[in-house]
Amino acid sequence: MTSIQERLYPDLPCFGCGHGNPKGLRLRSYPGDDGVVTAAFTPWPEHDNGLGFLNGGIICTVLDCHSAAAVVLEAERRGWPALPGAALPYVTAGLDVRYLRPSPLDQPVELRAVVREAAEAQMLVDVSLVWDGKPRAEATALWKRWRPRPAN
Repeated sequence: MTSIQERLYPDLPCFGCGHGNPKGLRLRSYPGDDGVVTAAFTPWPEHDNGLGFLNGGIICTVLDCHSAAAVVLEAERRGWPALPGAALPYVTAGLDVRYLRPSPLDQPVELRAVVREAAEAQMLVDVSLVWDGKPRAEATALWKRWRPRPAN
């Protein structure tokens, strides 16, 4: 099955979710029948926080980028494509991350995202990183419509 990222923005060079970045994380997110978008992410040894766990910055990145997949999928379903001059229909406007427990560095973790509110102007997404059946980090992501401005 083709991931949301590979289908909807295959050439994006984003470090977290872009498949156009050969040195990036290249997340692959998939829609579920229950409205939950899921992904598996396997950390690299370079993602060490110095104590043998997954680095908080990498956690933040995968939460942000996984929520992007949920938003772009929702935008597609509602007929809200990217506006002229925009690479994506929405951009991150805020990300409130809560770190709950250490996340393993040497095992795959699961990402889950649900669009809580969707309007043409903005979307709100609940996203979490789960391992061993427990949330390790959670975030609320605010996405706003990308409205490119003409250059002066």
